[in-house]
Amino acid sequence: MTIKLGYVGVEDTMAFITSIIRQNGEFECLPFAHERFEDIGPIVTANAEKVDMWLFSGPLPYRAAREQAPGITKPMFYISYSGAGLYRTLCQLFYRERVDMSRLSFDMYGPKELAKVAEELGLTGAALNGKPFDGSYQALIDYHADLWRRGAIDYAVTCVWYVQDKLKALGVPVLRVIPTEASVQAALAEASRTWETLRYMDAQIAVQLVETDPYAGLTRDTFGSDELFRLELTVSESLLDYSRRLQGSLKTISPGRYAIFTTRGILKDVTRGFEQIPEGPELSGLGAELTCGIGIGRTAYEAELLAGKALMQTRQCGKGAWMVAFDDKTITGPLGRTEQLSYSYSAEGLQTVSERTGLSTATLGKIEAVLRKTRTDVLTSTQLAQQMMIMPRSARRILIQLETSGFAEVTGEETAGARGRPLKLYRITLRRAD
Repeated sequence: MTIKLGYVGVEDTMAFITSIIRQNGEFECLPFAHERFEDIGPIVTANAEKVDMWLFSGPLPYRAAREQAPGITKPMFYISYSGAGLYRTLCQLFYRERVDMSRLSFDMYGPKELAKVAEELGLTGAALNGKPFDGSYQALIDYHADLWRRGAIDYAVTCVWYVQDKLKALGVPVLRVIPTEASVQAALAEASRTWETLRYMDAQIAVQLVETDPYAGLTRDTFGSDELFRLELTVSESLLDYSRRLQGSLKTISPGRYAIFTTRGILKDVTRGFEQIPEGPELSGLGAELTCGIGIGRTAYEAELLAGKALMQTRQCGKGAWMVAFDDKTITGPLGRTEQLSYSYSAEGLQTVSERTGLSTATLGKIEAVLRKTRTDVLTSTQLAQQMMIMPRSARRILIQLETSGFAEVTGEETAGARGRPLKLYRITLRRAD
């Protein structure tokens, strides 16, 4: 099976890099040229279903794709600017232009990288002009141009085609670091290794433990065993159709409880990367009463145990919740809800916090996930309760335990509204060095 690799780059190096990709029979290259960094996100989003992986011409296009298309789940890679590409550019300057390296300005490279380059070239102690990328392309242009106007440099060395074009327009002598075949091959090798890992992961066993309410379809207060049996058959037939779509098998555990065996890759597709509850006519007739725990494991036994753990986690989310437990000791869910979290139930580094606070590592893992999701370490009990889907009094108890143990502190108050007490603002710090 060939890997459909989408390559995003600029026109002047497109033919060179795509020719290298096409020499590798493992990949089918789909090229996409961009003129502005703002074009990258729309390109990736519009062609997401056409490719298996993405390769970018450098770290900046890669960063632009991450920022502009955060919903893309396909693996992304970029060709490194460092290594042979940089040394080739320097050789051109040394032997063709006879330029002193201390009379060059560099972008995208930090002081440590440039110091290492100077050391390897036998220029120990040379003061090199370098500016890492800080999010502004104009800042890179101004950096080089200012040094040129002041007579501090003879040449600018950039890794960015946009910066190169602008500097040329300003009359600044400039060379751009172009990827070498070796750097392209290194990126392709990384993509190939990742693909093999993903194929292994997709082949992992996935078990769904499904619970339904066998009485949900009854419309009368009294009913016979035949009616209940007919309802059970209807549910079984729907789940059997669903399991066929998953290329899996269905096992009845007890009335209203079933197990479906399939693979991780198929289940990842129907849940859109473990983000949504599967859509389809098979499940639509079962209503919102269908509760599911999904387990992903290396063996059927491990996957079934993890599915049971995931199903237990649905209890605090209510009927209709879907949770997923992975073999790396993380849990995701509830699927399809704004409150969805991904957290570890055996978080490394939280064992000491657990012992001091009396809170489980699973609870602490959820709190960490909430802090990552909300991008703040300051929360009220109401906010914590909403994100963790627990009662406000439970959230207050958790915050008090963290505060008492030194892992949270009150930083102020937030007015609850016209009525009620002001809510305390807690700054949470779960990891600390003692």
